[in-house]
Amino acid sequence: MRPLSAKITRESLQNGCVWRDKRGVSAIEFALLAPIILLMYVGTAEIGNLLTVERRVETVASTAADLTAQVKQVSNSDLSDISDASKSILAPYDTTPLKIVLSSVVADQSNNGKVAWSYSKNGSPRAVGSAYALPPGTTVANSSVIVAEVTYAFKPLLDLKKVFSPGAFNLQRTFYARPRRSLTVAKN
Repeated sequence: MRPLSAKITRESLQNGCVWRDKRGVSAIEFALLAPIILLMYVGTAEIGNLLTVERRVETVASTAADLTAQVKQVSNSDLSDISDASKSILAPYDTTPLKIVLSSVVADQSNNGKVAWSYSKNGSPRAVGSAYALPPGTTVANSSVIVAEVTYAFKPLLDLKKVFSPGAFNLQRTFYARPRRSLTVAKN
């Protein structure tokens, strides 16, 4: 075996000694693959966080609509409490980018939805009396539905915008719940 400091000569090239020497190949392979493996690991962790937050946003929407639909009347403080309780579902994730809009949509005789009242936490409420297009089969004539619209600006934990991350993007969920104790939920 030759020492590492052996000179590369024309004879050693012709004999193939340099090409047969396999020392350092593993280190070069590792140096080439390590960044790819690290990116895959970080990407997998970020996708896991995204899926968890997406599931929790969906749960926030269903919980907020369900809690609102359980009563005959709500006040602004009740809606604030419902929003705060819904925010606890996101723990341990940041709740600052969470926007919740709760609305009561009443269908007229022609089954056209109009907003009876709307409440928002960190967003803009819907205008009272504005038209709201509901999915078919959500209501029947002269009935109502509670609509919870939740938006969360998801930002990956590692800010790798320059590599592959799009930065923050919105996760949006809408949930519909029929009032349980009356035809409509009144707001006082």
